[in-house]
Amino acid sequence: MFERRVIAVMSGMVGLSLWLAGVEPVAGGVTTRVAPGGDAIELEIPTDIGTQKETLPLYHSGKIHYFSAGIGQVEREAAYPPFPLKLVFTAGGKPFVTGVEVVLRQSKGATVLTVPREQVTGPWLFIDVPDGTYEVAATLGGQIQQVKGIHVRRGHVTTQHVRWVEDRSPVLPAQAE
Repeated sequence: MFERRVIAVMSGMVGLSLWLAGVEPVAGGVTTRVAPGGDAIELEIPTDIGTQKETLPLYHSGKIHYFSAGIGQVEREAAYPPFPLKLVFTAGGKPFVTGVEVVLRQSKGATVLTVPREQVTGPWLFIDVPDGTYEVAATLGGQIQQVKGIHVRRGHVTTQHVRWVEDRSPVLPAQAE
């Protein structure tokens, strides 16, 4: 999965599996759902040769669930389960960055979630948290951005952009051809 995402980032392709097969998504929309085991988000992608399936890891920390997405056109156009908080990461004029470490706190300071950068494989981070007011400390390449006063309500998706002036993303490993 990680290798597919790295190649997709580097090449701008929809996903390695579709790219290798020479298959293009067709209009009709990507459907998503939480996998029956609760450990992944399943994407069903209609293509000209049938439905292709991909999965995104769904992580858990206590009662909080979260996942990262947004690599390639298919993931950006998918309609995801309505997690109440969506973080969007950008830097230095790039439309997105990955590899961001995230600490989510309640407004009164108690840490509710820490996400290691290895789990942020796309520019979006969806977090299923209870109603409340939160603050985010997001770290990219050693530089921290903080956002306070993020109000979250069940039944609504709050989208919060986290931006860095300069892109300090980790260098992606070179891929063998």
